[in-house]
Amino acid sequence: MEDFTPGPHLLIDHRGGAGLTDTTRLEDAMRAAANAAGAEVLSVTLHVLPDDAGMTGAALLTEGHIAVRTWVEQGYSSFDVFIPGDGRGKMAADSLARTLLPDWTQIKAYPRNDFTPPPVAMS
Repeated sequence: MEDFTPGPHLLIDHRGGAGLTDTTRLEDAMRAAANAAGAEVLSVTLHVLPDDAGMTGAALLTEGHIAVRTWVEQGYSSFDVFIPGDGRGKMAADSLARTLLPDWTQIKAYPRNDFTPPPVAMS
């Protein structure tokens, strides 16, 4: 069996910025992020939460996904970006930041399909 490492799964936090309740802007941002990463969008579904508390949704891609949840009162949004390929997820993350203009961004990357055994603790 050939080794297969699909690339990192990114968890992205945005503080501030635009599009926390604007479905059109957020969908456009997600489509632009997929395009920046060279990914094909199958569909985008977004739902506005009751009392305009925020939105939740996802862009389904042939290669993976971009999911989002926003919290308006906290001025916070979280994205889950999984687009296999060297650097493609980061391209999508950078596009989201350029489009939504957050005041602050944090990105954590988690390897996928990494079955390297953890180091043995020495006593």
